[in-house]
Amino acid sequence: MLFVASAVDMKKREVNDILWIVFGAVAAVLIFFEPDLWPGIKIIGFSMIMAPVALAAWRLGVFGGADALALIVLAALAPHGTFTGKEITPFTTLTNGALLSITPIIANVFRNLLAISKHEDIFEGFSESRLNKVVALFIGYRAKNPKYSFSIEKIENNTKKLDFSLRHAEKTTFCDATNTWVTPGIPYLVYITGGFLIQVFYGDIIFNLLRVGS
Repeated sequence: MLFVASAVDMKKREVNDILWIVFGAVAAVLIFFEPDLWPGIKIIGFSMIMAPVALAAWRLGVFGGADALALIVLAALAPHGTFTGKEITPFTTLTNGALLSITPIIANVFRNLLAISKHEDIFEGFSESRLNKVVALFIGYRAKNPKYSFSIEKIENNTKKLDFSLRHAEKTTFCDATNTWVTPGIPYLVYITGGFLIQVFYGDIIFNLLRVGS
């Protein structure tokens, strides 16, 4: 489910609701195959506390509707999905995914430092403060032919400026301009998929790190 949805979301920026309806129905049917029905219902009920959180994040524009529905259906379909035997919560997939979503920042920094080391003027034509340039090094990069990215530059008084304004995840289109500053537009559904895989094979990243530190 997650792999199909992630691939479709990357390509089309939307996922047909039929996918969530089908897997939601599968989750409802599987409840009746639980060896202990009532305990199974209680586990799923507890897991569904993810639903209001996911819907609130969607309404606030933190991520898209497909991401919210994926988390809700996943909570019903695999409420305790892990092979590790370690403690997980209904929010484990979400928090694991949130940590994964930091990886583009690291990639941006390395990409920009590499360009600077090659003596490329990545801020050519911009009139910006040093602080804004430092921020840009973390959240974006200058792309010749960007793919799956959002523009973070604008023209203001005939001058190029960096644009760090927040935008709604579902309403912003990918940048198709050339030689422009962009920020990666990888759908959050990809990170949710990665977060779930980590949950299955490793558990909760934060809990495991806390155990190591204790």
